[in-house]
Amino acid sequence: MKQKEFNIPFSGLKQGKHHFNYQIDNTFFDSFGYDEFNAANVNLDVVLYKSSTMLELDLEASGTVNVNCDITSEPYEQPIDGELHLVVKFGEEFNDEDDEILILPHGEHQLNIAQYVYEMLVLAVPQKRIHPGIEDGTLQSEVLDRLNELRPKEKRTDKEENDPRWDELKKLLTDK
Repeated sequence: MKQKEFNIPFSGLKQGKHHFNYQIDNTFFDSFGYDEFNAANVNLDVVLYKSSTMLELDLEASGTVNVNCDITSEPYEQPIDGELHLVVKFGEEFNDEDDEILILPHGEHQLNIAQYVYEMLVLAVPQKRIHPGIEDGTLQSEVLDRLNELRPKEKRTDKEENDPRWDELKKLLTDK
């Protein structure tokens, strides 16, 4: 299994509420082969509620990831926040087909949450990554300067000019 530090040994825990805290950096994403982030600094709080028949996990993550802007390719810090509620039940065999319910085989004594954390954090990043300096106009970049140079200078208006070749064909439609 990936990321052994994300194994939660629940078999020795008493029933009730337990807290776990993780600091996530880029090595976590590298272990999954994900290289979209230049750097990561995310704090993950995990609250485990243990009862006699099941486990409930509440995962909350907040922090920043350094990504490249889709428009200018300039790196910037993108704040991210993510939440996930996971219910762990026990059954005959392992089943993770449901996003919110995980079934572990009886006799299992630990749970690895690395995959859930990975998916939660990757999905917390906006699909379109735009440097905040573009929106407020403070970013100075060669790419933006070049895009402004290539911007159309005047508005095009589509004038309807009649093509004499089509006028003769239009007469055929109206001559019925």
